[in-house]
Amino acid sequence: MASLATHFTTFLFLCPLGIRRLLCTSSLYLNNPSLYRSRTWYFSDPKWKNFDFFTLLIALPIASFADFFFFLTFSGHPIYRFGFLQQSEVVSVFWVLIILILVREYYDPLAIPENFIFIFAGISFLVEYLMIGRGITGLGGVVYELLGELTLVCATCCLYLSIRPSAFFAEFLLSSGLVFKGTWALQAGLTLYTDSFALLRCEKISLSSLSPAQGNSNTDVKCELEADRLRGIALMNLLFVGHAMGIVIVSFVLFGLLRRNQKLRFGEANGPLLARIESETVLMPAVPVFELE
Repeated sequence: MASLATHFTTFLFLCPLGIRRLLCTSSLYLNNPSLYRSRTWYFSDPKWKNFDFFTLLIALPIASFADFFFFLTFSGHPIYRFGFLQQSEVVSVFWVLIILILVREYYDPLAIPENFIFIFAGISFLVEYLMIGRGITGLGGVVYELLGELTLVCATCCLYLSIRPSAFFAEFLLSSGLVFKGTWALQAGLTLYTDSFALLRCEKISLSSLSPAQGNSNTDVKCELEADRLRGIALMNLLFVGHAMGIVIVSFVLFGLLRRNQKLRFGEANGPLLARIESETVLMPAVPVFELE
């Protein structure tokens, strides 16, 4: 998380992914709540329509290589130099997650259990949580701490879904959390790395203005007065609440529209995917019931 470009790219990846996942999982649940089972990815038929999945499959290794290249060539502050390396590691972990989903969906569904993929997704979010905002304190640290809490929520949802894939509320929270992470990452990038959206009487974090000679292991947004910094922290907390309220309202409105009008439900959650879940439910071995006399 060391540049505006990184934050904006995160927004472009997470928001469409979260919205699409929210539409698919809500449509699938509303079609047949008793057979609902969360999926690691909601694929369309035919498979070539899954351009969002293949975009991530191609873009993530490119992003990881770019961050690693910046780590090797960047000569500024050590915090930001190693920040690029951390980003590269996090992106690589999520790329491995995409490959696992690809292998399961396109080659052998039985080779990799779906609950294992959810566990790996939870671990990936935990790795990201440990890396977010390292070395940034004060106002910038508060912004990244909130982003880290959203990441922790996504990790918890994935781990819970690995145990109970029928838990719709966990899937709903995960999908909304992905959208929330995307919007808050954009907010963090605009607030911390641009002059236009910087807080009043506070400067943006400038990578070019930092050098190893400063001898400071931590960095923060520079504000003229302590009161300006405290006001900035209060404003960011307020913006976080505003983002949360907006995401919750949009999520429930989308769910309400899908519930009232079946024609609005996402296509791949109606036909092939629902039929696949029904067939898997039929093929599940019956659990013997013993009666007590």
